[in-house]
Amino acid sequence: MASSSLLRPASPSSLFQNPNTPKPKPKTLVSFPTIAASSLSSSSATNSAPAAAATSNHRAAHENIREEARRHVKSHNFSAKYVPFNAPPDSTESYSLDEIVYRSRSGGLLDVQHDMDALRQFDGNYWKTLFDSRVGKTTWPYGSGVWSKKEWVLPEIGSDDIVSAFEGNSNLFWAERFGKQFLGMNDLWVKHCGISHTGSFKDLGMTVLVSQVNRLRKMKRPVVGVGCASTGDTSAALSAYCASAGIPSIVFLPADKISMAQLVQPIANGAFVLSIDTDFDGCMQLIREVTAELPIYLANSLNSLRLEGQKTAAIEILQQFDWEVPDWVIVPGGNLGNIYAFYKGFKMCHELGLVDKIPRLVCAQAANANPLYLYYKNGWKDFKAVKANTTFASAIQIGDPVSVDRAVFALKNSNGIVEEATEEELMDAMAQADSTGMFICPHTGVALTALFKLRNSGVIGPNDRTVVVSTAHGLKFTQSKIDYHSKAIPDMACKFANPPVQVKADFGAVMDVLKGLLFAGVWGFVRSLDGRGLDPESLNVDQNQQCAMKGGEKHSYMSSGNTFHSAVAVIARQFEEYELIPFHCHNLNLILLGHHITKARDEEETTANGMHETGTWVLRRREKN
Repeated sequence: MASSSLLRPASPSSLFQNPNTPKPKPKTLVSFPTIAASSLSSSSATNSAPAAAATSNHRAAHENIREEARRHVKSHNFSAKYVPFNAPPDSTESYSLDEIVYRSRSGGLLDVQHDMDALRQFDGNYWKTLFDSRVGKTTWPYGSGVWSKKEWVLPEIGSDDIVSAFEGNSNLFWAERFGKQFLGMNDLWVKHCGISHTGSFKDLGMTVLVSQVNRLRKMKRPVVGVGCASTGDTSAALSAYCASAGIPSIVFLPADKISMAQLVQPIANGAFVLSIDTDFDGCMQLIREVTAELPIYLANSLNSLRLEGQKTAAIEILQQFDWEVPDWVIVPGGNLGNIYAFYKGFKMCHELGLVDKIPRLVCAQAANANPLYLYYKNGWKDFKAVKANTTFASAIQIGDPVSVDRAVFALKNSNGIVEEATEEELMDAMAQADSTGMFICPHTGVALTALFKLRNSGVIGPNDRTVVVSTAHGLKFTQSKIDYHSKAIPDMACKFANPPVQVKADFGAVMDVLKGLLFAGVWGFVRSLDGRGLDPESLNVDQNQQCAMKGGEKHSYMSSGNTFHSAVAVIARQFEEYELIPFHCHNLNLILLGHHITKARDEEETTANGMHETGTWVLRRREKN
């Protein structure tokens, strides 16, 4: 089972205390380890815990958390630099992170490379203990799920330069009902990255990028603002973090292609928003050209700094599983930087001895914007950009992804898979997940559709520990949910829709509706368990399906299995006009005529076919004497 440590809130005493009362000194591990250069020389791979800080760790009465952090600055020899992505071992091309550079000399992507030799001077237990010691703290900047891994993110940046909203530390929850009832899975988890400052995983990368920009501006580098092209979530994160640091932000959005909830975020945070009559790929081309001419720092995932923050979600998953590795991690993919970020996080943990393997990765794309899926199905031969069509998963409506090479590298090195989801599939998956208590975004619906397909094909087993990455909060996409449950989407059945029922303000009318709803609730409950959305008026029922059937105006119901017997019996006891009739047969291929039920085959024939007996109960209106 997963550790609850990341789900545990800070104690009230640490959040609401008299500013004149000193904070109590930690009894065990401290948040600021002493990793001085002098200690590194004597350190070995057997180090297993952070050394105690030499100075007092409680905040003085006059200090804020930044001022406290200044007293605990520790020297170390950790460093990072830009290098060409997937460069050959003999490549010497590299750039300081303080340089403003987005591509290699050959025009390829860049990657942030850490000094792994310096990091290896501390063993895996050291890093696990250090990272665990920072969870749930308010010490700056380690209260952030990103900056709690600072040594692996931007090791050389000063605490004063960091711009953070204590992002990360997002919920990893066991999707018990959804997994068991819809997928037959015992160990399905959802990493809800949408529970974050601006409602998406983009916060994880933006805190890193804006912090580095903040540092560059203090160094008097020519950066007057930060710009991005966006399908919604990137612009929300950029505008919020820039506003926090007092840095101008410029946002290019495709006109009429993002939700109002996404549009209002950069506007509210004071960004300069350009609504451009093109799609995301057109906006991306324009922002590249603009940043080449003006001193505007490019914030899109072409900039590899963001991936350093996003990779911490992978580390966090391992941390929440008490450093056990899941079998599968499924990530929605549009511009394709995030799938590489997850790979990079898992790979660093493996290389530095925190875990002994990495999970298999799955990238899930919308069928309306699926260039990576087509590339994968063609054996990774001849990549072609596509014209992205409109999809409810608007944040991944990208036909020419910047990070395709990164994604391919991650998938090949993790024995990964690419799947796709049609619009109806992703919306149905979203509705099914919501019906079990979630409230997911359409992009998570894409990932869940991929999971459905991989379970149905047997690739993912019933006991495989699987993590679905939910990239944004469902509250950003309420209109799509309204349209679905109103059955207002053209050419879509919306078979899991749950529209409200209009009722007169009359007790009798309300009671009639509620009685009907209770019976319909039995059907809906059973249908949700089956997971295949059977039509309750269907006459042909597979013998292995647990189902209930409603017969016209007579309100007859059939239910098989002890669970359903109990559920139907409860209703039968509450409403005397209905009776529960035990009906044992070997075949559930039944014909429902009003409230009369006839077996299509006799018991002898089906018994001869070797079918197992199934207990069946019929709930029907009592005959009046």
